[in-house]
Amino acid sequence: MIIKKYFIAIVIPEPFQTEIMAFKQLIKERYNSNAALRSPAHITLHMPFEWKEEKESVLIESLRQFSFKEDFIIELQNFSAFAPRVIFVDVVKNELLVKLQNDLVIYMKTNLRLFNQADDMRGFHPHVTIAFRDLRKEKFLEAFTYFKTQNYTASFKVACFCLLKHTGKEWQVFKEFSIS
Repeated sequence: MIIKKYFIAIVIPEPFQTEIMAFKQLIKERYNSNAALRSPAHITLHMPFEWKEEKESVLIESLRQFSFKEDFIIELQNFSAFAPRVIFVDVVKNELLVKLQNDLVIYMKTNLRLFNQADDMRGFHPHVTIAFRDLRKEKFLEAFTYFKTQNYTASFKVACFCLLKHTGKEWQVFKEFSIS
């Protein structure tokens, strides 16, 4: 029995994926933080969880059956932070994104008995991380001082959400599921 790690997210589409990965690369080069480079740019909908690899088909089929019928646009705007380590591209408040995330978490609890999301008491704060756990506290202020003066905007229609799987070294998109 092999246990793997997974999470569910909206993966940022091109050309914005490349732009945000460039921010992550800049953080690696200037501030010696590269943990954010181990996953594509994304907005997490369901925190990482463990699942038996031999039961992946159950997970995939269940996610195929999840339904969210409303199309919506996500807008990214500028940078913010969770001090003292996390810097991110901010997501403009969006009620349909909040509804998708909430519906998905309830669906995962009800249909797959995944309860780990309830352990996160911070609530849902959609963002696209560009630096986190390996950004040293003494570099955080320097990096955030730079990024908070930068302007960045992007918007895209949400067409799908993704199941990402950890390879042992990085997170990769494993399956895509249509929103509508």
